[in-house]
Amino acid sequence: MGHGTGGGHRRKWTRPLVVSLAVALGFAGLDVVAGAAPNRTERAVSSSSPVTDVVASVVSVSAPLPPGAKSHPPECDRLSYLRYRAADGPADSVDADRILVAQPGIFEGASAFESVARNTVSAAAGKGHHIEFWALDRRSNCLEDHTGTQAALRARDLDIATDYYFHGGTADGRRFAGFADGARTAWLGDVRLTQTLRDQYDLLRRELPDQRMRQRKVLCGGHSLGGFLTGYFANWDFDGNRATTDDTGFNQCAGWFALDTVIRAGSPNPFPGAPTPEIPPLLAEPVAAATGALTGVYPVLQLPAVINPETTNLLAMAGLAARLDPTGVNDIVERLPRSLNFDATLRALLSKDAAMAATGTPDIRTLYATNDAVVGALLDDNSQPLGFLQTSVGFIGQGPVQDKTFPLPGDVVRAVPALGAAFGDDRKAAPTSYGDPRVVYTWADYDAMAANEYTDPSEEVTSIRQLVRSLTEPPLDFTEWYFPTAITVDLAQPTAPSIARHHIYRDGAARRPVLTVQGVSGTNTGLEGSGIPGDVPIRLHGYNHLDVLTAAQQQNNGRPEQVSALLADFAIRTP
Repeated sequence: MGHGTGGGHRRKWTRPLVVSLAVALGFAGLDVVAGAAPNRTERAVSSSSPVTDVVASVVSVSAPLPPGAKSHPPECDRLSYLRYRAADGPADSVDADRILVAQPGIFEGASAFESVARNTVSAAAGKGHHIEFWALDRRSNCLEDHTGTQAALRARDLDIATDYYFHGGTADGRRFAGFADGARTAWLGDVRLTQTLRDQYDLLRRELPDQRMRQRKVLCGGHSLGGFLTGYFANWDFDGNRATTDDTGFNQCAGWFALDTVIRAGSPNPFPGAPTPEIPPLLAEPVAAATGALTGVYPVLQLPAVINPETTNLLAMAGLAARLDPTGVNDIVERLPRSLNFDATLRALLSKDAAMAATGTPDIRTLYATNDAVVGALLDDNSQPLGFLQTSVGFIGQGPVQDKTFPLPGDVVRAVPALGAAFGDDRKAAPTSYGDPRVVYTWADYDAMAANEYTDPSEEVTSIRQLVRSLTEPPLDFTEWYFPTAITVDLAQPTAPSIARHHIYRDGAARRPVLTVQGVSGTNTGLEGSGIPGDVPIRLHGYNHLDVLTAAQQQNNGRPEQVSALLADFAIRTP
């Protein structure tokens, strides 16, 4: 079942048959139990992906939080990941040639890796190698409720989801309990860096019990924040004892991969070009105490608008509308509640200038746009103002546009590297027509758009069709509702007592080969290097922060997608 225990010939034959039937019949909820360990489940994920030589499943394993953990739901005593493998490859992970294990970025769930995972496994299979890709889901994502989205997708009825999340409706016999806060999230104050790294370590040990096999077959990495988590993982000593090394992070992995990030213990530097500060040992204990108090009060990282559980789920809702009816007009916008949270979010993300953001005039809800165009406006690099949410997904298909100057004019952003990292340096466009039903904005996909003054096909790499599928179809989310504040706080304090006990090595990552792939635009601008000898980042034209995960299998230049090709080659060639 992919966890390295015995089972003999019966398991080898039974499981592929069950999985094949599940995929063929679309039974996404089918538990695959042949040969499974008592505390492990795996179920096939049905998919409409055009990459048909790869199959996926969602795996969940028992991993209770430590004794004394604050009250939490029982489902949070489990760890989950999306497992991708070649359709004609071995059923058991222990028989795969290599396994890539990926840590997600901030506000990111496992299905953000959907495209790059499928493309990578397919690229390796095309060269005669059967590899797997495991997209990890953070423990905190156990609090998410995707019942409404999944039920609406099965019934092809958007109202099921919007009624469930916004209007007290039911789906699959359940009623939405609301977005968690207060006492329901207090336990996340203790889900710190140490627990996050322990989760990955425990998952690897449960799925692949042979440490020598892990060291030989597993490649560890991540996207964005996931690169810094992997940097710590490489240096980590899980029992805090230098005399034993089988439990060190660098002895769990054969190599490292960084996707629009670097493999380095530390935190992302908000000021490109400047050295990353480190807390002096003398201040370690008082800083640790202060940050512990902070994360106790604010266990989940969120803002009043744009970044909070309700608005993070908005991306899935917009993707669902576009998945069900790409050319339908304003389906999700018409169903959004009139609330301060949603109104502020729409104004912050989609206002054409400061006056519109401040006054709400014209009202963004009066824009006539197809469901595809709404997703494009929310995530495309020529519209989305935040660099970490940008992808190159095409351009407006029809409708008049003008330069978008909110939150800052493009020439100001491009003149200051730190601003380019925060907001992306691509020229932004905004609609000019609001409230006129005769002007409906459409969306041209990455491979169907014409060159214009804002972009051209060589800079567009992600298919909106596959992006909306990734936002809605997999059972684990693309976006993360509840990101533990403590993780980002801990990244910057390696001398804190609880971290220093395990962060023993400083050369763990340098002991293994590394592949670093970055886009040319967005949050990686000015990113400090890993410091690992021989690690020279490969910069990809047209790719933004999310594109390294979402880019289409076939690119506009007729060549295969570059990130997955590089990952597949790295997996095959790493000694």
